[in-house]
Amino acid sequence: MKLKGILLSCLLLASAALAGDKLKIYFEAGSVGDNFSTVISNGAKMAAKDLNVDLKVVYSEWDPNKMVENFKNALAASPDGIVVMGHPGDELYQPLIKKAIDSGVAVTSIDTELPKSLEAFKSSGFGYTGSNNYESGKAMAYEAVRKFDMKSGEKVMVWGLLSMPVRGLRAKAMLEVFKEKGLKVEYIEISPEINKDPSLGLNVFSAYMAKHPDTKLVVLDHGALTAQSPQFMKSLNLDKEKLNIAGFSLSPATIAGIKDGSIDLVADAQPFFQGYFSIVQIVMSKKYGFSGFQIDTGGGFVTANNIALIEPLVKNGVR
Repeated sequence: MKLKGILLSCLLLASAALAGDKLKIYFEAGSVGDNFSTVISNGAKMAAKDLNVDLKVVYSEWDPNKMVENFKNALAASPDGIVVMGHPGDELYQPLIKKAIDSGVAVTSIDTELPKSLEAFKSSGFGYTGSNNYESGKAMAYEAVRKFDMKSGEKVMVWGLLSMPVRGLRAKAMLEVFKEKGLKVEYIEISPEINKDPSLGLNVFSAYMAKHPDTKLVVLDHGALTAQSPQFMKSLNLDKEKLNIAGFSLSPATIAGIKDGSIDLVADAQPFFQGYFSIVQIVMSKKYGFSGFQIDTGGGFVTANNIALIEPLVKNGVR
């Protein structure tokens, strides 16, 4: 596989890690079966194979409280390293990360930043691989305004996770940009139930569209909700020419939606890289004392114009 060769060529310094005892690393993912979790885990699994790591993937169902519980359980098992998602925020995670590092367990983060923890523990190998949520939100909003030629006074709905400390910055940034552009903005918080099972969002979406039929743009700040949106559109018999849908993260269902015109714009944070390089971070820190590094994996958009290039990579589980 060409991608594997490219990644390995960047890891010459880690070659010595292939010999000797395996490092044991716990890796936090989201939900079993959702595309983002599958791809991010695929990256971690490839790195584990390349670097002689004993990898254990744990799942939180995207529940921040479960993420904290998973961290505590992992720490009790005395692994060599733990990879966390930052959704619970610094207030909950920072004391636990300190406890882990003080006991010799390397820790790093993916998907959602922990800025205070990064500042405090970067010299001890704590890094971040993922996108900057606030900047990703700004980029999405500006691109949507441009692509859909949004005019002052037109209506946009953002369905997001403002209640989460850092994860919510993506929705916050989008709301700020849309308001700055003079758009009429409606916001809906994704409930814990829908966060776990996005198919439950149909009733919420139906009620919103019944009340706001003149909405020009809906932005779904959630990968699995984005994947569900073509089914929502079909179930409600909504006109794809009148309602624009934008969202985050790629999946086979999202690809199909882009191809049939029910999804118009998708931002991708390249979760495969997040998974792969978080394992590299732990290995480099644990084996060689490297400090934490920061890698921004976001920034790209997928539309009908470039879907032909991206689709095979989605099917292969790397995008």
